[in-house]
Amino acid sequence: MSDEKNGTLLYGLEQRIPPLPAFFSALQHVLAGLVGIITPPLIIGATLGLGEWMPYLISMSLLASGIGTFLQANRVWGVGAGMICMQGTSFAFLGVAIAGGMWVKGQGGSAQDVMAMLFGVNFVAALVPVIVSRFIEPLKKIFTPVITGSVIALIGISLIKVSVINWCGGEGAKDFASMNNIALGAGTLGIIVLLSCAKNRWLRLSSVVIGIAAGCVGAAVSGNFHLSGIGETWFRVPSLFPFGFQFNSAIFLPIALVSLVCILEAVGDLTANCLISRQSIDDGAFRSRLKGGILADGISCMVAAMLCAFPNTTFAQNNGVIQMTGVASRYVGRYIGVILILLGLFPPFGEILRQIPTPVLGGATMVMFGCVVAAGIRIITQTPLTRRDMLIVGLAFGFGLGVEAVPTFLTHFPPIIGNLFGSAATSGGLVAIVLNLIIPEEKLTAAAAARSSDDRPQAL
Repeated sequence: MSDEKNGTLLYGLEQRIPPLPAFFSALQHVLAGLVGIITPPLIIGATLGLGEWMPYLISMSLLASGIGTFLQANRVWGVGAGMICMQGTSFAFLGVAIAGGMWVKGQGGSAQDVMAMLFGVNFVAALVPVIVSRFIEPLKKIFTPVITGSVIALIGISLIKVSVINWCGGEGAKDFASMNNIALGAGTLGIIVLLSCAKNRWLRLSSVVIGIAAGCVGAAVSGNFHLSGIGETWFRVPSLFPFGFQFNSAIFLPIALVSLVCILEAVGDLTANCLISRQSIDDGAFRSRLKGGILADGISCMVAAMLCAFPNTTFAQNNGVIQMTGVASRYVGRYIGVILILLGLFPPFGEILRQIPTPVLGGATMVMFGCVVAAGIRIITQTPLTRRDMLIVGLAFGFGLGVEAVPTFLTHFPPIIGNLFGSAATSGGLVAIVLNLIIPEEKLTAAAAARSSDDRPQAL
């Protein structure tokens, strides 16, 4: 692949990358997504009283994420997008999973019954993205640049909020927003930005790793980082449905609806990944990638359910890492998958990474999540926006950011509505889809159409 085709990329999508730079690049993706992978099982486990099984749930989440990421990178038999698409535990299922688990407990079920029901229902719900992936072509009218770009930008804005909270020390921290936490995050961020602008490709490839390592050293010097025990289990053997398999249609329906909504976010993430990787986003090859990517999402969710991990989805975090490091080679996805699998099978490695100070991770992820927002804006503005487009984008951002800023807006709605519309990406994305379907297209004059065609960026 030529340099002209790659643009500013150090390694293009199909370029093979030497093992050492591939490992450093993969490690940065893992560090960017690690907290996102392990946090949902921590929250669900703590809420449902699954403390005894928490280490197992975390290990299986890492293992399932690794298998899913490996599938996405390889694109075998049409399964996978053939890009660096890191899979991770989805936050979108928190509400419905907790509600379903509480219902089982209310019926007198044990912790094992809760997990048997949740993972059984999740396995069946994983068929939703598998089935939808077969109908991407008819749905292309829905997944327009205005809609997918709006969803990507809203995902990035939501992630920035998480990044700032982590930068301040994490939710509920006693020293929240202390000057020490702010300094640790700022120092980490400054080093990453400085190295990512370097002309030396090795510094650019390892910018996140070096920045986080420097942040950990700074935290240790200031007395805020003490490496504690790494657990008693050195190797965890996975098994399929170890708690059994149960199913309930009342729990299935909301989880299936959330699975449907998550497809919209996945399409946005995959579109941004294509754009950053210098691939076209308006041809048959792109739709083939979407088809394979969503299919891999569904299969990844099935694998997760069988291993007793919560549903997976394509993470947006890695798009920021690709843009920052300039490494889009899909072969890095294989390294990411292997690293995550090893973290799942060997719990001490994951435990060490889990102890990285929260402000350090907050500072490190700030630039990555900002790049996600920029990627969304870039997709929206591929062509000049009409008044219709401006209305759709404006209301999508208005509803999405409104719900994100004031979640109590949905307090008096049925719980299922709160679960479906509780995030900026889903509420804004669904509003954009509805408006795109009901607002009539504007008819351009011949002169305006010609001018729009002339202004359109050339295919990358």
